[in-house]
Amino acid sequence: MTTPVVGNRKDEQSGSAEKRERGAGWRALLFTATALVAGATGVAGTLLQQSLTAPDTSGVDAQAAKIAEHLRGDLHAGFYSGGGQTYGGQFTEGTIVAQVAEHGGVLLSSDTERTQADGVLHTAEVMLGLTPPARETVAAEAYPVRCYRYTFGVGSSTVKQSGMPCPASRTDGRPGSLAAQMGALLTQQRISASVTTAGYAHSARGAVDFLKDKGLTVTGDKVSAISGGATGDDVYAVALRINGTCHYLRMDPSPTASDLTPLWPAPADEQTPCDTRQATSAATLYGIDPAKLG
Repeated sequence: MTTPVVGNRKDEQSGSAEKRERGAGWRALLFTATALVAGATGVAGTLLQQSLTAPDTSGVDAQAAKIAEHLRGDLHAGFYSGGGQTYGGQFTEGTIVAQVAEHGGVLLSSDTERTQADGVLHTAEVMLGLTPPARETVAAEAYPVRCYRYTFGVGSSTVKQSGMPCPASRTDGRPGSLAAQMGALLTQQRISASVTTAGYAHSARGAVDFLKDKGLTVTGDKVSAISGGATGDDVYAVALRINGTCHYLRMDPSPTASDLTPLWPAPADEQTPCDTRQATSAATLYGIDPAKLG
């Protein structure tokens, strides 16, 4: 009579063990599934947070692309240059400075080197996003400060644009923010366009007279540290300071030179020396228009 009872107990014990194992298995699966869901939710949350907090650079990137477009247009021969281009193939450092300022930035540095492959390679490094360009419809938040490098030689196909880290310190070696320094430079600079220097003496006096007559300086402005030198082709380049900010002035006796920007602020890394050698180098032509030369 007792044997069936013992057998039933063994069956009940073995069944309970199987239930416990199945229960443990389901709990393990449930834990794993919960962990995976939580992990996926965490990743999604992180990505969402990144998308919400990452700066919108669409506006400033668009301005950088426009500068490259202008350079390509200027490096076309005149009769190939697209509509709306600035100078159709003939420009100097002043042209680049004017274009960059129009798009809310400043020229950090400018360099030219001779190469065996292409003959010449120009490099311009700029900081954009200091101010949203006028009449722009993109939100101001889309213009964080960013830096870009442009290289170009002869011909529109040589223009290359790339992003670059902004320098970590001010160009004058003083403590503080580079962006703040460049913002101040942007507000202090004087840029002229479609103004001829023909008829003015190639001298310090002639430079001062030109600035006053064209309204580029007004009463109360201090013009100092004027030095100049010839660049060739009867062009005279002047380095000078207007209220402490270094500018370059390109004086050309040809009336057709009014297409070029005669006055512009020196690049940021040339603000401290502000010398004649840099001014004469900056005043030479970068783009040569075969149509105008012929």
